[in-house]
Amino acid sequence: MKLAIFTQGHEPAAQGRLGVIQGDRIADLSGLEGAPATMAACCALGADAAARLAGMAEAAPTLPLADVTLHAPFPRPARNVFCVGKNYHEHAKEFAQSGFDASTKDVVPEAPVVFTKPPSAVIGPGETIPGHLDPTKSVDYEGELAVVIGKGGRGIAAADALGHVFGYTIVNDVTSRQLQHKHRQWVLGKGIDGFCPMGPAVLTADEVPDPRTLRLRTWVNGELRQDATVADLIFDIPTLISTISAYITLEPGDIIATGTPVGVGIGFNPPKFLVAGDLVRIEIDGIGVLENPVG
Repeated sequence: MKLAIFTQGHEPAAQGRLGVIQGDRIADLSGLEGAPATMAACCALGADAAARLAGMAEAAPTLPLADVTLHAPFPRPARNVFCVGKNYHEHAKEFAQSGFDASTKDVVPEAPVVFTKPPSAVIGPGETIPGHLDPTKSVDYEGELAVVIGKGGRGIAAADALGHVFGYTIVNDVTSRQLQHKHRQWVLGKGIDGFCPMGPAVLTADEVPDPRTLRLRTWVNGELRQDATVADLIFDIPTLISTISAYITLEPGDIIATGTPVGVGIGFNPPKFLVAGDLVRIEIDGIGVLENPVG
């Protein structure tokens, strides 16, 4: 099942409704008694969330998907988005060779590199990435699979971790490479307002028995730049959930961006930074397409 937050007509984004995408239509759950109003509320429904939401969708009125606007599934997350750096083997190598990695001399990290992006960084499909907010003009893209937590917890064992996953979405971990290098950490270079496009939907975990098989592709202005499967992760999803929850209690609706594969802008010589007018398109099997222009 694909869940989305949407508006119709001139409705303000703040009044986004919860819907279930069904082919070229979307079931509007907003008018149903007892239906969750937000994606975070869906995540807190419990183990039978997908079945309960499917039942609600059967009773809900539907609209043509072409007549609505999709927004970030979590337009303003309750907490920072957890992110993981250098988590694909070939990307770790290209980052080390680029000269922009000031964090460590290790090409392949010994443990997950975890940082966060603030809620103010999140924008939705079709919204403009505010590249003009980077004074260094070194804006880069990073297509990523993001994990959405359902059942929360602390000290989650890797063997149990997938049972805590509500679903999956797409994140573009937009980055100012010069700021990332200058400050020798990643929050300022990656946490700029609008530097976390997210969406277009959340694909529930019951539709993804093995997330390692998911394929991620990124295009810039129609040129294919990234093409990899999640199986190429250095630290897999259970390891990431186990590592983070060992120190920080995970809550329903938390988001973990799992890292980007090889093919980012700094991997080219010279680097191919994003400029105003560029269009970044990221696609992951089953979830859909996240597309954003650069301004």
